[in-house]
Amino acid sequence: MNQTLLDKGNNAKAASRELVKLTTEKKNYALAMIAEEIEASRSELKSANENDLKDGKEKGLTSAFLDRLELNDKRINDMIRVLNDVISLKDPVGEIIGMSTLPNGLRVGQMRMPLGVIGIIFESRPNVCIEVAALTIKSANGVILRGGSDALNSNLALTGIIRKGLRRAGLPESAVEIIEDTDRESVKELLRMREHIDVIIPRGGLNLIRFVEEHSLIPVIRHDQGICHTYVDEFANIEKAVSIAYNAKVQRPGVCNSMETLLVHEKIAPEFLPKMKEEFDKVNVELRGCSKTKSYLKDIKTASEEDWSTEYLDLILSIRTVSSSDEAIAHINKYGSHHSDAIVTENYSKGMQFLNEVDSAACYINASTRFTDGNEFGLGAEMGISNQKLHVRGPMGLRELTSAKYIIFGDGQIRQ
Repeated sequence: MNQTLLDKGNNAKAASRELVKLTTEKKNYALAMIAEEIEASRSELKSANENDLKDGKEKGLTSAFLDRLELNDKRINDMIRVLNDVISLKDPVGEIIGMSTLPNGLRVGQMRMPLGVIGIIFESRPNVCIEVAALTIKSANGVILRGGSDALNSNLALTGIIRKGLRRAGLPESAVEIIEDTDRESVKELLRMREHIDVIIPRGGLNLIRFVEEHSLIPVIRHDQGICHTYVDEFANIEKAVSIAYNAKVQRPGVCNSMETLLVHEKIAPEFLPKMKEEFDKVNVELRGCSKTKSYLKDIKTASEEDWSTEYLDLILSIRTVSSSDEAIAHINKYGSHHSDAIVTENYSKGMQFLNEVDSAACYINASTRFTDGNEFGLGAEMGISNQKLHVRGPMGLRELTSAKYIIFGDGQIRQ
């Protein structure tokens, strides 16, 4: 085992035990100091990020990938806002829930406590460093960050800022560690550190997720790909449907909550699809459709079986025309990644059927899937969006970074 990695693990574990002793005010002060350091370091941050962007362009990375990688002034502002939002949130650590008194006089309940040390493996978005640090510091967890090689300069700059803020606040800077080695072997070693790390969270593409699940000796909370759908029901308001579908695909196509497949009921397809295509054509969205869809949109590409289970992360969209809501729901449950899916309908029963039967972490009626985001849901930030069912599903915020242990108050009781 790499000694440097072991040292980081030991340091993060020791720091997590110090964090749990701190008041909410002390943790919030540390987040405020980090926000100040970000503001004071804008030029250095953008310079480091420019190096990553330059390297990315030379490697031929897609425009969507480069968009996820970029740190402009708006995104720097967003990072500062995230820190302030998390400061304003209720601290879950130490919350006592479910207290009751047993017949023998014992008072039994639960107390929320941090998970311990979290290892997070992510790919292209450097602002993940700030979101993760904000949540782990506030929830009194240590964290070890392992980002992708494409964002290394940005990640190192941001982690340096975080650690400087922690020092200013008198907190252990090893509460946030980063692995500089971006070789795949470093991930394997991280996944074997079960004495140091309590939970692994992978955020990235399918290959990364599968690699982590195959090699980890540590419990994994999977933050998987986003094959998200919008279903335009026969009872949809067409103007509303066009607006929602456009936003879900175009507003930011390179992220996990963007729409990848559009499902359309055959009764509304003749009117809806041409209007939808007109809007998509304005921004050069490439459309791929089933045979029914192509009878209405004759000049689009033919969708293959592979298209239905592809996360494009680009201005590409597959479209399928269906004969019923049952068919739409079956398609989503078969091909989707259990992330975020939406129905556009004015029919209450159809909407409730969708919520009840679609097996995804976030199900929408008459809204864009782009809202599946920790900050948008009022969580301040997120560790990622869990596609699985244990112990958390959907955006993972402060509360989801704790578990509840039983606490028992007695007065000399002994078991007979």
